[in-house]
Amino acid sequence: MRFLRNHLSALATAALLFTFAVPAQAKGGAAAAGVGVASQYDTTHVYIAPADYDTFVNSIIATFGGKPSARITANVLPVPSSTQAQYVWTPVGNLSTFAFETPIPYPFGYERNGYLVTDMDQAIKAARAAGAEVIVEPFKDPIGLDAVIQFPGGVKLQLYWHFTAPSYGPLETVPDNRVYVSRDRADAFVHSFLRFSHGKLVSDDKKANAGEIGRAGETYRRIRIESIFGKMQVLVTDGHLPYPFAHELTGYEVKSLAETLDKAKAAGATVLFAPYDAGDRDTAIVQFPGGYIAELHDIKTH
Repeated sequence: MRFLRNHLSALATAALLFTFAVPAQAKGGAAAAGVGVASQYDTTHVYIAPADYDTFVNSIIATFGGKPSARITANVLPVPSSTQAQYVWTPVGNLSTFAFETPIPYPFGYERNGYLVTDMDQAIKAARAAGAEVIVEPFKDPIGLDAVIQFPGGVKLQLYWHFTAPSYGPLETVPDNRVYVSRDRADAFVHSFLRFSHGKLVSDDKKANAGEIGRAGETYRRIRIESIFGKMQVLVTDGHLPYPFAHELTGYEVKSLAETLDKAKAAGATVLFAPYDAGDRDTAIVQFPGGYIAELHDIKTH
């Protein structure tokens, strides 16, 4: 579920905004160029209990740096509901956070990310042409349009478009969207997502070190993709995953894993999976106050 990423008060702040071409103009080259904007507009969706909201946001900022938006309370869905909502900018990836005050209507809460698109009509056409299904048809919120799509393998993402587009600076490092899929649907998912995103296959390692997903001494298939939407790591498994693997949605690249873990622990986070040497990176999994689980890694230089 994607809240009002450019929160309502920011709409009056012209310095933070730029304007896309009007939708009729945007449609012209969308099919050829793709419908994505940039990786800083790929936001991880985090649902949090109201009582944990401040502690969670403060912990994220203390760990990664950055700043939060103003917090609002609004209905951002196509059906009656109410949520507190806040955007959190960090140098290593942005988050859309929600604390619902009403029951959460299905399928919201199951989508993992929000992707900004240049044109909603073209994005829906591109998703369907790529073999994805539209599980929530486009609907209006106060500042734009939203929809939820599902790729083969059950991977759900939200698409969003603004009447007046947000303008965020580039990230220092681009996070991984960590997608777990079955062996049965992995190829179908990758083919569909590549077609939709106009991305590229960076690597397809069928003998990757499964110690990085808690199964030392074994191998698994790990696929890496890059596109205008950002990075994606597809983890193809038999589903025999020790906790907490597959609970994390995003992997954050940091300059120093050890230093970042120290900051996270000082800010109330718990290390669920101790740092592990995965070859090209060191990786760990942490749980922030309120329950949000994330992978953290640093890249080794050679």
